[in-house]
Amino acid sequence: MREMKDSGIAWIGAMPRAWKMNTIAQIFLQVKCKNTGLQEKNLLSLSYGKVKRKSIDTVEGLLPESFDGYNIIEKDDIVLRLTDLQNDHTSLRVGLAEERGIITSAYLTIRNRSNFCPKYLYYYLHSFDIAKGFYGMGAGVRQGLNWDGVKWLKILAPSVPEQERIAAFLDAECAEIDAVLEKTRASIEEYKKLKQAVITQAVTKGIRGDRPMKDSGIEWIGDIPAEWDVVRQKYFWNTVESGVSVNAADKPVDNSEQYGVLKTSAVSKFVFIPTEHKQVNLEEYGRVSCPVRADSIIASRMNTPELVGACGYVQNNYPNLFLPDRLWQITFKDGLSPKYAWYYLSGIRVRQYISSLSTGTSSSMQNISQSQYGNIFITIPSIGEQSEITKYLDEKCRFVDALVTKKQQYLTEIENYKKSLVYEYVTGKKEVKTSVLAD
Repeated sequence: MREMKDSGIAWIGAMPRAWKMNTIAQIFLQVKCKNTGLQEKNLLSLSYGKVKRKSIDTVEGLLPESFDGYNIIEKDDIVLRLTDLQNDHTSLRVGLAEERGIITSAYLTIRNRSNFCPKYLYYYLHSFDIAKGFYGMGAGVRQGLNWDGVKWLKILAPSVPEQERIAAFLDAECAEIDAVLEKTRASIEEYKKLKQAVITQAVTKGIRGDRPMKDSGIEWIGDIPAEWDVVRQKYFWNTVESGVSVNAADKPVDNSEQYGVLKTSAVSKFVFIPTEHKQVNLEEYGRVSCPVRADSIIASRMNTPELVGACGYVQNNYPNLFLPDRLWQITFKDGLSPKYAWYYLSGIRVRQYISSLSTGTSSSMQNISQSQYGNIFITIPSIGEQSEITKYLDEKCRFVDALVTKKQQYLTEIENYKKSLVYEYVTGKKEVKTSVLAD
């Protein structure tokens, strides 16, 4: 057991007594090498903590007219995205370049100027990032950091051979963990696809077994039971309402006397999540409209292509929760169960159709009009069979959702283990033995 001492740094705690401590400025220098004359065309981006290649000719995403202002970076450079620290508390902000290329100058690029192991430095800064160490360091309205803001950050410095052992060990361990994470995420996606298939089958073919079928006349619906109808959903709408945009604090209400306004994310998981709301500012109370009512569905008219038109079924009244302008609240006439309509509109074929209808100048944000949404064809069994289908889907979806929840919990556990593993070795809480690497 190695001898430890207090580092004097909260996120690190105890550190090995034999280790030294440096600042970033003692180890790194800032890289500013402009891509004048388009010397380099290998476009790189920082995504989910990885520096990845990106096509310079892509039409997707936001790209500049010229790449002259981009920075040329080299293998083993570390890229830090230190913008918008105020609003974005989820992004991974540290990446290690594995090849030469260009990257936006909005990012801070730093280069090892010592004999330190680059991969160890990356893992160390990654662990600091995971601990949310960069948050609260920024300045300005949106909180950003530059070189002057980070160059005094402390870096633990074991011997170079120990740095290399730590990096090699973490490379091997993290590769195994990442393989488990990838397999688990794939399993979750398969369960979600299964749920979608069950919903689609039930709302287009029914659950009563073999029966006479007929052509629905709608290509993406296909054959339906002979006694079912297909109509545009607007003919069963009783009311369609939306709220207004109001000023609100990004925190939930504290008590029943306060007003909340829903976020678009209240339906982004295809269920209604009442906790996804913001606290309306007191001076805006007179402007809110459209409280959330039971036995309705709430749909998003604006979102990403995958989520535009997403909806959720509302089971209870929420008199102090109100809609924004980006959400619709729909109630239905007799003959169409709101819950059945919600299941139908959440099916994969309908989702694909809605995405095809959406429009917008931005590839990341699309719209669907009320008219387009209302003209979507919906299958109409008898009200009794609608009830049978919703009860059946409640049971099946509950079962699949439980499996997904279990997998997601496991995913979280593995992700937390990985974070802990990296932290414990880059801060010296655990030591990599030479024999471990030899094995």
